[in-house]
Amino acid sequence: MASRSLVRFDWAIKRLLRNKANFSVLEGFLSELLREKISIESILEGEGNQRIEGDKFNRVDILVKNSKGELVIIEIQNQNEYDYFHRMAYGASKAITEYIAVGEPYKNVKKVYSINIVYFDLGQGLDYVYHGKTDFKGIHKSDKLELSDKQKEVLGKTDPSQIFPEYFVIKVNQFDDVAKDSLDEWIYYLKNNEIKDDFKAQGISVARELLRVDNLSEDEKIAYKKHIEDLRYGASMAWTMKVDEEDRVKKLEKITIAKNLKNLGVEVDLIIHATGLSREEINRI
Repeated sequence: MASRSLVRFDWAIKRLLRNKANFSVLEGFLSELLREKISIESILEGEGNQRIEGDKFNRVDILVKNSKGELVIIEIQNQNEYDYFHRMAYGASKAITEYIAVGEPYKNVKKVYSINIVYFDLGQGLDYVYHGKTDFKGIHKSDKLELSDKQKEVLGKTDPSQIFPEYFVIKVNQFDDVAKDSLDEWIYYLKNNEIKDDFKAQGISVARELLRVDNLSEDEKIAYKKHIEDLRYGASMAWTMKVDEEDRVKKLEKITIAKNLKNLGVEVDLIIHATGLSREEINRI
């Protein structure tokens, strides 16, 4: 049995989860994804972490600092974006450069986790959760480049991958709705806006109550309804643009066929019958 309808995660991040009293929801989700206990110290309001009302239906992001001083970017993308991988790289790089002061040594560069929740088919792959990190492998010996003992001592790291950004991609629409583990319970919510009564993932019991639509104030309900309408409008616009582009391609194909037939001396009436173009359109070719 599932609970009552819950607000979408992107709206919750904008309106509810930035409150320190509600950090346990994000902490639970992050703990399940990163497979370690995550405690949020603060929400950082940098240049790339603003709640922009003009970006109604495309994306939502939030930047948090955990108790270890690491940076975690959570970005939710609703519509297809072919260069999204580039934006992931840019976002992580920007976070690194924004949060190191002039004159600080490079060892103070913060670890960044880039978590990307996408509602479109990003790239090509069969899974619905992907994890990328940096390892160095010898091109001749095929060995892995490790930190020296002295580096481990002075840096407090055991592996170079702990220094570089890590990326997670959750392809929500590719999830099959079968929650096989605690992370899947969160992904089930991300896809269906529901949390089943028997889900036990970290933070999910708090989310089950906090994110219920019927627990919102009247003003919040109005704002949430508008958010859903904006998402529908965005989806409709994307569909309309796709249909228009398909029609444009078909029209160009017909014009090409008509031009070839015309060059072969085929009568205009036969070209009209073959392509569906008007006499005026054919005469303009």
